[in-house]
Amino acid sequence: MADSAKALTTSKLKTCRHGIQLIVKGMNKLFSLVWVLCITAVAIIGFFMYTRLVPLKGLRNYNANDFEKEIERSSNHVLIDVREKTEYSKGFIPGAVNIPLSELKRRLDEVPKNREILLYCRGGMRSKQAAFILKKNGYTKISQLQGGILSWKGSIQQLS
Repeated sequence: MADSAKALTTSKLKTCRHGIQLIVKGMNKLFSLVWVLCITAVAIIGFFMYTRLVPLKGLRNYNANDFEKEIERSSNHVLIDVREKTEYSKGFIPGAVNIPLSELKRRLDEVPKNREILLYCRGGMRSKQAAFILKKNGYTKISQLQGGILSWKGSIQQLS
C-alpha cells in the first residue's frame, strides 16, 4: 500500500511539475509578446516624433514678424493656407489661396515651381507636412510660418 501511495504521489508531483512547466512556458511566450509590442510601440512613437519635430532640410521657418516681412518683400511668391475650407473661411492672411493639406497632392498643378512658396496652417504642423509633399515633388523655394496663424500678428481677412 505504501508503494502504491508513493507511486501515486510521485505521479501527482510529475503532473503538477509538468503543469507548472507549461504555465512557465506560456508566461515566457506572453512576456516575449508583450516585450515585442512595447518595442514596436516605442519605435512607432519615436518615428512619429522624429518626423514631426526634426526640421525639414531646405525648409525656411519664419516667425510671424519675419513671415510678414517676407510677404511684403517678395512679389514673386504664392501664399498658401493649407487649413481646411471651414478654417480658412473664418479668417486668413490677405492674399492667401486655400489649398487644404488633404487636397494638396491632387492640386499640385496649381502651385508654380518657379515661385517662392509661403505656407501656413493653424499651428505649424500641417504646413510642415505640406512642405514635405512639395519638396518630394520637386519644389525647392519653400517657407513656413512657425506657429501657424495662431502666431500671426498681422491683419486677417474673412470671406464675406
